Amino acid sequence: MKLHELKPPEGSRKRRKRVGRGPGSGHGQTSGRGDKGQKARAGGGVQPWFEGGQLPLHRRVPKRGFTSIFKKVYTLVNLRDLNRFPAGTVVTPEALQESGLVKKIREGIKILGDGELDRPLVISAHKFSRSAKEKILAAGGRVEVIAV
Repeated sequence: MKLHELKPPEGSRKRRKRVGRGPGSGHGQTSGRGDKGQKARAGGGVQPWFEGGQLPLHRRVPKRGFTSIFKKVYTLVNLRDLNRFPAGTVVTPEALQESGLVKKIREGIKILGDGELDRPLVISAHKFSRSAKEKILAAGGRVEVIAV
């Protein structure tokens, strides 16, 4: 076999459909769009969620509850993630951000008691769960609540 004899496998290359090129092409006149209607027009068609004038699903489904505009959203940090800091370190929200443990501080940091803490740390945060507080003190650390 020589380079000039190379050919793609049978059926792997398909010619594109050229529409609007006269009646002999088989795709002339209406170019495969049918006769009339919204879908035959340029720029025509409907969005995928359009239901043909029927009351849309998002309006048929009943609404429940509400979202409080006063709700505080805390960034959550688990105790097991704080083992990356050396013993005796003062862990502040800024230190957590620098270490890449949290991206945004939002309305504050809340420390949760998931996992174990194996070194004494001084942890400053806006809120602590009860179990987190107990585990930090048991490890010989200290808890500092930041007033909002």
